[in-house]
Amino acid sequence: MNMTIEEHTSNLVALGKFLGQFKIDGIEKHPEFSELEDLTKEMNNKIDASIHRNGWFTRENIIFSLQQWSEALQFENLKEWINRYDLSDTGGKNVGIVMAGNIPLVGFHDFICTIICGHKIQIKQSSSDELLLPLIARFLIDHNSEYRNRIEFKQGNLENFDAVIATGSDNTARYFEYYFKGKPSIIRKNRNSIAILTGEESRDELEALSQDIFLYYGLGCRNVSKLYVPEGYDFDEFFKAMYSWNPIINENKYANNYDYNKAVYLMSEYKILDNGFLMLKEDKSFGSPIATVFYETYANSESLKQVLESNAEKLQCIVKKDPEENEVAFGKTQHPQLWDYADNVDTVEFLRQL
Repeated sequence: MNMTIEEHTSNLVALGKFLGQFKIDGIEKHPEFSELEDLTKEMNNKIDASIHRNGWFTRENIIFSLQQWSEALQFENLKEWINRYDLSDTGGKNVGIVMAGNIPLVGFHDFICTIICGHKIQIKQSSSDELLLPLIARFLIDHNSEYRNRIEFKQGNLENFDAVIATGSDNTARYFEYYFKGKPSIIRKNRNSIAILTGEESRDELEALSQDIFLYYGLGCRNVSKLYVPEGYDFDEFFKAMYSWNPIINENKYANNYDYNKAVYLMSEYKILDNGFLMLKEDKSFGSPIATVFYETYANSESLKQVLESNAEKLQCIVKKDPEENEVAFGKTQHPQLWDYADNVDTVEFLRQL
């Protein structure tokens, strides 16, 4: 039996409400889910267990992710997203999803895209983030038993799949491309996000940029890892705007990376700018280490535009003041809309055409 788009939408709206119950200091119970008290408690326990499983996960980061999805899975958002497509004749395929584990629930968007398109899902999770999604799937199954035969978690290899979506590093992408050859696929590689500064940004805008840099410790592909600044740029205001994040240096894994990378830079006699918890290093690369943001200067906007166009395949987000199409405002990189697709590849369109 095929579920209608309206049924999928209703189920995802309910899921959004369920995820919205979880707060940094506990659970704020939603009256609709009084009969799911055991599942709610188990989900809360798994949030805390995830922190012990992955040293980069904190309750704050996990709750931030859950709250973002709770806001995204509101009826009007889902309606605006789904109405962009003709999904009347989709579904019935078996789609494998290989998920990364760098930030909490990083593969969730692929999961809901596949659900919306009516396909069955085989999920291969990262060992770094494998506790939360099975409970989310259980919520959907409890809400509508039709999902029971549509969602499968695999410990071993994917089997008998018609298409695959796989996310990993540049190295694992080569393996994915070989292993999944001959099947329709979306293979995602390393990408990074950059911010363009002009020197005319307000303190509020730079403080918003600090979220793009520090949320999830900078581990996401949507985190800003590099700045482009005009020649002669004074970083004083930038560093002042970063200051509210200084407690991050008290987190052991972050502090260890800061200390290690600083020692490497100093021994190599690299010139760095440092405020005690964040280092700036002039570098042409896009992917910076933990506790470091790379920067480059530009002479004019036209030359910078050419650089970015020639490196488009390496970039996830371009952040700046007064963003244009396909660009992002300060503070918004970790608040994507449902129709903001990773690598600018329309996942629903890919799944619709299977």
